[in-house]
Amino acid sequence: MGSTTRDLFFVIIALFASILFLQISSLPDPSFYDYLRESNLPAGIVPKGVTNFSIDVNTGRFTVALPVPCDAKFENQFHFDYNISGVLSDGRIGNLSGVTQKELFLWFAVKGIHVDPESSGLIHFDVGVADKQLSLSLFESPRDCTAAAESKHRALDLSKPRDFEKQTEDTQSTMQKRSEDIQSIFGTGRNRWTIPS
Repeated sequence: MGSTTRDLFFVIIALFASILFLQISSLPDPSFYDYLRESNLPAGIVPKGVTNFSIDVNTGRFTVALPVPCDAKFENQFHFDYNISGVLSDGRIGNLSGVTQKELFLWFAVKGIHVDPESSGLIHFDVGVADKQLSLSLFESPRDCTAAAESKHRALDLSKPRDFEKQTEDTQSTMQKRSEDIQSIFGTGRNRWTIPS
């Protein structure tokens, strides 16, 4: 009788363990958006459509994959590359790469993101020597991201003087080309606006 009770006990334990294992294995894996929320960051700082991601929960280092490079409009326009990487910690992302932000007609590489204490309602985007503040409410949920135009988004990295010089040259070249295009349509400014004496 003692061995039957013992056998029944082991059968019940085995049944309980297999039920517990099935319940645990059927739980969905956390999404990258869940990791953002756990780190006190809004899920909307990464657009919809994350196809794959990896994260080291010990160091916070992550990589996120999107199906295509894309653009999303908040208060400013943001561009997201195929791969976004950085280091996730409480209320911030450091060493960020793969995200650029447009200000006027220049693209700036976003190096980091951090959230002010909850009372302020602001989120900061670090672009090297500048800090762009936007309302945290803009980033509550992930946004649709439209496929980026074929032209490459050349990001200005203000921490690299060479990059700043190159961006300035590119901007001047583009403005010169546009000026030439306008002149070819309307003629040169001197001929059109000559004042007779």
